[in-house]
Amino acid sequence: MERKNPILQKGKGRVTGRSKSTHRAKSASPRKKKSSGKGLSPFFRIVTVCGVLILLSPFYYGYVIKGFSSTWRWIADMGEDPGYRTYSSYDIKIPKGHSIHGIDVSSYQGKIDWKMVKAMKDDDVSVTFAFIKATEGMFNVDPYFQRNWREAPKAGVVCGAYHYLLPQKSGAWQAKFFLQTVKFEAGDLPPVCDIEELNGIPASKMRIQLKEFLRYVEKKTGLKPIIYTGLSFYKDYLQGHFEEYPLWIAHYYQPKLKVGKNTNWQFWQHSDKAKISGIGHVVDFNAFNGDSLAFYSLLIK
Repeated sequence: MERKNPILQKGKGRVTGRSKSTHRAKSASPRKKKSSGKGLSPFFRIVTVCGVLILLSPFYYGYVIKGFSSTWRWIADMGEDPGYRTYSSYDIKIPKGHSIHGIDVSSYQGKIDWKMVKAMKDDDVSVTFAFIKATEGMFNVDPYFQRNWREAPKAGVVCGAYHYLLPQKSGAWQAKFFLQTVKFEAGDLPPVCDIEELNGIPASKMRIQLKEFLRYVEKKTGLKPIIYTGLSFYKDYLQGHFEEYPLWIAHYYQPKLKVGKNTNWQFWQHSDKAKISGIGHVVDFNAFNGDSLAFYSLLIK
C-alpha cells in the first residue's frame, strides 16, 4: 500500500481551493456586469425628459434662432460703416442719426397694402410717413392717388401730397389744379412741389413758374410748401433762391447729405431701391431731419 504524503494532500487541497475560488470569481463576474446595466436612475430619467422637452420647445428654438440671427448680423456687418449699415429687411443701407423714416409713392408702385407697410420694422427703422404723388402738370392726376390718400392714414401712416411741376407750363394754373385734387387736413404733412428738370427752358423761367406755384399754394392754404429736388439740380439752379422754403433733397447711396450747414432741408431721399412689405416694386426711402417732436410739430394743425 503506497504511503500518502500529507503535505502533498494539503497542497492539492490548497491548489484545488484556489482553483475553485478562481472559478467562482470568473463565474460571478458576468453576473455583476449584467446587474450593473439594469435601467436608469430616477434622477437621470428626469434630467433626460427635461432635456427632450427643452429641445422640443418652440421657445428654445426661438432663443437659438435669435442668437444665431444676432451673430450672423454681427458677422455680416463686419467691415461696414457703423453709421451707414445695411438693413436686410429693406435691402438698403440706411444712414444713422435719423429716428423718423418714410417713403414716397406713385402709380409706379401699383396697389399698396398699407397695413403691411406700417407693420414692417427692422431694428428701430419703420415707415412713419409717406409722400404721395397727386398731380403732374395741369391735367394729369396720378391714378392711385385717391386710393393711397385714403388708405395710408387708415393704417396709421402720416401723409403728404406732392405735385410734379412742368416748368414750361403756368405755375399758378398747376397750383390750382393741385389744390383742386388734394384736400389737406389736420395731421397731414405740408404740400410739396417736385421740380427736377428744365424741359428745354432757361433756369430763370423755371424759377418764375416755381415761384408762382409756391406763392399760390401758400396764399390759398396758409402753409409754406416744401420744395423737392435732386442735389445737383438744387446746386445748379436753386441754391441762393427760395431760401425761405424748406427742402426735400434726393441724394442717393451716401452716409451723409452733402449740403452746407445752413441749408434748410427737412427731408432726405437717400435711396431709390428700398423693398417694403406690401409694395410690389422698389420704393424711394427717406429720412427726416429732426426728432419726433420736430416732425409732429411740422404737421398741419
